[in-house]
This record gives sequence, structure tokens and C-alpha cells, in this order.
Amino acid sequence: MDDVWIWDGGRVCLDFVNTLRHRWRTTPEETLREPDDLTRWLHEAGLLEPDTPAPLTEAVLASGRRLREAVDRAVLAVADGGLPAPEDVAILNRSSAAAPRPAPQLVVTGGRLERAGTAGLAAHWENALGLIAQDAIDLLLSTEIRRIRVCGSDRCGLRFVDRSPAHNRRWCSMSRCGNRTKVRLHQARARQRDDVPN
Repeated sequence: MDDVWIWDGGRVCLDFVNTLRHRWRTTPEETLREPDDLTRWLHEAGLLEPDTPAPLTEAVLASGRRLREAVDRAVLAVADGGLPAPEDVAILNRSSAAAPRPAPQLVVTGGRLERAGTAGLAAHWENALGLIAQDAIDLLLSTEIRRIRVCGSDRCGLRFVDRSPAHNRRWCSMSRCGNRTKVRLHQARARQRDDVPN
């Protein structure tokens, strides 16, 4: 694994979905293996206050993984023009209700007025997971849902929002999957040329 976690999704809910790697494999790679992994991810995502009192349990980890998969299924369904399954809607709504909605904040970025961040710090794991669910709900109801992509590398599968000017981004990250794929294709073409008799 290149990094413990990858933050190229463009939304906190997609970064959370991307904690399960290599979904194309028979056995995907889980980065949230134990409760402490989920705690660290929530801290690194800026969702959980540093001094969260109670350690997470296996049940909390299982709840987080259920939310992650519900977000993934719902986002892919809506991005494909469909509707999420009722059980996924129920999981998102239940999780979202656990977190108080953070007060909206503004920032000026590049001479433009924008909303600052999608989440605040939560004092409890349930609130932090609720912030992820709220971000997923916002994404599902936004026009950005039409820009959801799955990395074009056949060895990746990470989800991201395509915010490129031409809306033609193919890779979760050019430095990771884009370059690797281009190198692999170049090497394959070179081997084909070497195999052709003169």
C-alpha cells in the first residue's frame, strides 16, 4: 500500500469509501482493520476531536463499515442515474441524524466566496460518522453527483469527484494511477514491438 489512506476523493464521504481498496479483487484490501484504524482515520479526516473520550469498539467499526458500503452503493447508483436501495437510504438517514449539523462557514478562495469545509469536529464517533453521512446526502442531492468517477486504472477502483475543467479526469491521481498505467501501457507496446520479427 502506498499510503495508509488516500485523500483524492474530493469529498470526505468518498475518502471514507476509499478506505476499502482494490474493490475489483476477490478480496479487497481493508484499511480499517481494527477500531483504532477508524479512530485514526476520523482524526486525520478532521472529523473527530483529538481528546475523544471512549475508544471505539468492534461494533463501532462494523457500523462504520456498514455506513461506508451504504455510501458507496448509494453514490454509484445515483451517479448512474438510478436510486439508492431503501436500506442504504435508511443507513444514511440514521447516521446523519446522529450528528448535529455544523454551522455553515464561509471562506474566500481565489477571489471567490465558497463554503468552508463540509464538516466540523465531532466530540463522539457517532457524530463523526454522522458528518460523513451528511456529506454523502449533500453529494447525492447535488449536481456534483454526475461527476462521480471510478479510477480508470484496472488495478485501482477508487472513487472521486471529477472537478477537472473539461470533466474528463480518468485517474484518482495522475501521480499514482495515471503515471503507472501510462508506464505499463508503454512497456506493453515496447514488448509488442520487440516481439515483431524484422
